[in-house]
Amino acid sequence: MARVTGKRILVGITGGIAAYKSIQLIRLLKKENAEVQVVLTDGAKAFVTEMTLQAISGNPVRSTLLDPHAELGMGHIELAKWADLIVIAPASADFMARQAQGMANDLLSTLCLATESPVMIAPAMNQAMWSHAATQTNKEALLSNGILMVGPAAGEQACGDVGFGRMEEPEAIFEAIETYFTPKINDLEGQHWIITAGPTMEAIDPVRFISNHSSGKMGYALASAAAERGAAVTLVSGPTNLPTPQGIKRVDIKSAQEMLYACRVAAAEQADVFVGAAAIADFRVKDVATQKMKKQSDENEMQLTLVKNPDIIATLSTEDAAKYFVGFAAETQDVIAYAKGKLERKGLDLIIANDVSRSDIGFNNDQNQVVVLSKKSQWTPEKASKTELAKHLVDIIQTYQVNQPK
Repeated sequence: MARVTGKRILVGITGGIAAYKSIQLIRLLKKENAEVQVVLTDGAKAFVTEMTLQAISGNPVRSTLLDPHAELGMGHIELAKWADLIVIAPASADFMARQAQGMANDLLSTLCLATESPVMIAPAMNQAMWSHAATQTNKEALLSNGILMVGPAAGEQACGDVGFGRMEEPEAIFEAIETYFTPKINDLEGQHWIITAGPTMEAIDPVRFISNHSSGKMGYALASAAAERGAAVTLVSGPTNLPTPQGIKRVDIKSAQEMLYACRVAAAEQADVFVGAAAIADFRVKDVATQKMKKQSDENEMQLTLVKNPDIIATLSTEDAAKYFVGFAAETQDVIAYAKGKLERKGLDLIIANDVSRSDIGFNNDQNQVVVLSKKSQWTPEKASKTELAKHLVDIIQTYQVNQPK
């Protein structure tokens, strides 16, 4: 039986071109026998019709707060009590702002304020709107109030821009809904996991830096998967545009040296598991310029002297900062051979190897495929979304702990 079977899910749709994707989300829910009711904002009506959504959901579509017929029985309150989960997809920047302030000036915002059920949002907006400080402040306020968040994803947008702000695909939102309704396993309760994620940025001068293409998605998915199973998770993150997973303590850093310091602070008392999923720059500029370096008209070259960054996971391993160490090997050739070398050289318990030369997995992709190695064993989970793969990886790490107690 599907995890959403018989669940009462209210799908809220706000104004935005991504509203058309919500039709597929409702189809997926109905296919698995969920009960679905739909609420539209006025803005959403410009993109999807009530008739279409009524036909797909099998229920009348609501859009008006002060509907005389529905309000005979305080209909908006009954609807708020009816839902097991409210899913807003897409959630516009305007809706996020109003929800963060606790406003209730239309039916959907009123339902979110009146319900005692969880609310999940899938943001969708232009990349500049998503990265704006006001939206980021609203995002953090919503997360701190217990709102569940899916996405946004990165990619090409309807306006032609490229960046974070695309609504996650309906399949990913459906997966998040299923995860919410999955019985929780608290076998990691009492454990402290430290997970690094994202890239590092090594300054050249006040405006330039050395970095890489890491999106942080795999590390964030691992943090979320470990927390869902009861672990206390500290996520030490380089610069990303990803929302903080629910129930996670996030520490933001930029450079490799800052990441090492933050990890040491997090492991002031020995952690249980350290997962090094961050893509850390191997080198940094020896002498960072205090002012912007100027291009000279008679110079065709610029030379920078680089020095080696600390190997964070190897350093922490020698310091016994955690009981178990799990590393990543992002390689473009001889993946298994290089991974085995790192496993031995850095004193790791497990290493997760993936081929980042493949266009269908790795950096900035939602899918990934890896091989997990210990000194004696090898695991090969199937290619999957990073969210699903993270759950398999947490399973492997936990199984290893049970079989190799320390």
